[in-house]
Amino acid sequence: MKIAVSAAGGSIEAEVEPRFGRAPYYVIVDTNDMKFELVFNPNTLDEQGVGTQTAKLIADTGAQIILTGRVGPNAAGALEAAGIKVEQGVSGSVRNAIDSYLAKAGR
Repeated sequence: MKIAVSAAGGSIEAEVEPRFGRAPYYVIVDTNDMKFELVFNPNTLDEQGVGTQTAKLIADTGAQIILTGRVGPNAAGALEAAGIKVEQGVSGSVRNAIDSYLAKAGR
């Protein structure tokens, strides 16, 4: 399974970015081997449609879950349509967010 986490910086040690669509980076973690990749978000400076454009970016990574602070309604709809589960209210470091999610999910 792949988990995407909105990140304030380009590292697994970065803080979770509270704004889904405006996050500068996403850390994509494959829970099968815990390897991760960084994805830069080119949509951060756009004025409109950022959430839905970013939802497509996340869908293109193959992630099945997004961990983030908050997702707006348009982005939430786009993520849902792409089959991506949304976990909001996430904070702390990206690594801790992933560990907490996996512990909660019993993995």
